[in-house]
Amino acid sequence: MARPKLYTVHLRAWSNEADRDAEFVREGFSWGAFVFSVFWALWNRLWIVALLIAGALAALALAEEFLEPGLVLAHAISLAVSVWIGFEANDWRRESLKRRGYAEAGIVAATSLAEAEFRFFSRHAATPVA
Repeated sequence: MARPKLYTVHLRAWSNEADRDAEFVREGFSWGAFVFSVFWALWNRLWIVALLIAGALAALALAEEFLEPGLVLAHAISLAVSVWIGFEANDWRRESLKRRGYAEAGIVAATSLAEAEFRFFSRHAATPVA
């Protein structure tokens, strides 16, 4: 049996769509952001985050070039930055949704995104967003 995951549900209050442009954001580590950091940010329309990540990775590469910390230390630092990005990514996505006019409508526990959507909409189909 798969372990349930937590999803935060964000709805656009002023949407005319039946699902109010619902966005489900999984809690926890984001493997996509860990592996594809800048591309993940661009995919999720986090333009400023993408620029900041690209700038941080470029600064890290320049520091490694000029300081010559050694191969092991350089890879350890790069890995640490990637892990940090993976842990923070979904929080950055939530903040972006908040700035774009979405309101957090609830939390759902489910084993998959499809199940989370089903559970949320079967219980909260007509609930207004604050």
